[in-house]
This record gives sequence, C-alpha cells and structure tokens, in this order.
Amino acid sequence: MPLPPQSSAAGRSARLDIASLLLVPAGVGLVLLSQAGSGVPVQSLLQWQAALIVLGGTSAAVMLSYPPHEVIDACRAAAHTFRARHEDTDALAALLLALSIRAHRRGALVLESEVDGVSDPFLREGIQMAVDGASIDTVRELLAVESAARADADEAPARVFEAAAGYAPTLGILGAVLGLVHVMQHLSEPGALGPGIATAFVATVYGVGIANLILLPVAGRLRERAARAARRRDMVTHAVCAIALRTHPRLVAQKLRAFSARIPRIEEMATRRAPRTEAAARIPA
Repeated sequence: MPLPPQSSAAGRSARLDIASLLLVPAGVGLVLLSQAGSGVPVQSLLQWQAALIVLGGTSAAVMLSYPPHEVIDACRAAAHTFRARHEDTDALAALLLALSIRAHRRGALVLESEVDGVSDPFLREGIQMAVDGASIDTVRELLAVESAARADADEAPARVFEAAAGYAPTLGILGAVLGLVHVMQHLSEPGALGPGIATAFVATVYGVGIANLILLPVAGRLRERAARAARRRDMVTHAVCAIALRTHPRLVAQKLRAFSARIPRIEEMATRRAPRTEAAARIPA
C-alpha cells in the first residue's frame, strides 16, 4: 500500500509572509499619522538620543540576560516567522493512519522498511521504537521527554523577545527621567521648558512603541509556531503508541480527528492497497 506524501519541517514549502511584514510599518505609520493629525510635527518624534537610550539599553540588558548565541538564534527564528509555512497536518494524519493500517495487519515490524524513508525525525524515532518492540510505557515516556525538550527549545526565542519587551518601556522611562533632569538644569529659560519636556518623553514613546508594536508581536508569533509544532508532536505520539499496541485503525482515525478533521476514510486507505480485491477493502477486526 503506497503511503501518502510526508509532511515534515524540512519539506514544507515556505514563502515570505508579505502581509505580516507590512503590518509592522503600518502600525508605526498609524502612530505617526495620529501625531500629525493632532497638529504636532512628526519630526518631534525623531530624537536619536532617545533611540540610543532605548535601543542600546535594551540590547545591553538582553545580552546580559542571555548568551550572545541565544540572542542571535532568537533573531534568526524571528526572521523565519515571517516566512509562511505550509504545515499540512492533514497529510501527516493520513500518513499516520496508513502506518497504523499496515501495523494492524502485520504488526509494527512490517514498518521497518519505512523507517529510513520517514523525513520527520520525531516520527522516525517513534516508529523505530515501535519496530524494536519497546513497551508502550517506554515509547510514551521517551516521546514525551523528547517533545518537552523540543518545546523548550522552540520557546527559547520567544522568551528572549519577551524579556526585551519588558526592558524597553523601562528604559524609555529612564530616558524620560534623564531628559527631565536636563530640562531642570535650564529652569532659567521658561520658553525652552515645553519643548524640552516634550523631547524628554519621546524616549517613553520609543520604549512603549517598540515593545508593543514589534517585540511582543514577534514573541507571540514565535510562541504560536512552537505551539503548532507541539500539537503535531502530540498527534504523532498518540499515533505511534496506537501503532505499537496494534490498535484498530478506526480507533486511530478517531484519535487523529482531534488534530485533523480531514483525513482519508479507512475504506479508502485500505482500497489503495488492493483496489481490485473486495477483501482488501476490509479492515481486520
């Protein structure tokens, strides 16, 4: 019976998510538009000193909190979130169902020839354990440990950006305080107090704006990607454990429908094996 095409992290098609990229300047543009609409020149928000305090201070704080290689990895992961991935959960569910049908008929050992052709490392490890005859408790425990380790690694970039989002507003306040200190030194010039105070609070705008328009949204995208990967691993774990137990494919399909509503019918999967034979379309009890 030919197996459905596999869907793996390495094989998923990816394209640039233009819509998400355009939302970043669009959010900044709305802020600037509201500023211009209130009659305040947009140039009043362009203060390189405030930007230096917020961006430089946030970068330094993040580098102190995390090793440089983790920060670099987080930036790379953030760039990858703007590449739209086609994660075909339905294709993966169909593959798992096909494997369960074969294992139910002849036992998990029949899948030994398929192990090397499985491109998803997590699924390949699970199938190999089932083929090796590991107990169901061992299979479930090892897959759970592996899944937890991968989940922690997937969420590490999000933690970096969330930390940066926490530092940026605080450093914006620091910039505002420093600006007010400078203003207080020139109290003898009443005409300069207004513009000076306005300039001081630009740092707060930078800190709050960067945190809420860039850092937190990127962290949210990273966490959502990690959550999708975790759900796929949960589906694989349930299916592999069912394969190891030689669970009836109908029950496997019922489990998989919790993750993917569109999976082939059992009769269709069985017919692919021998479409001319009526007995081949039946699933053994």
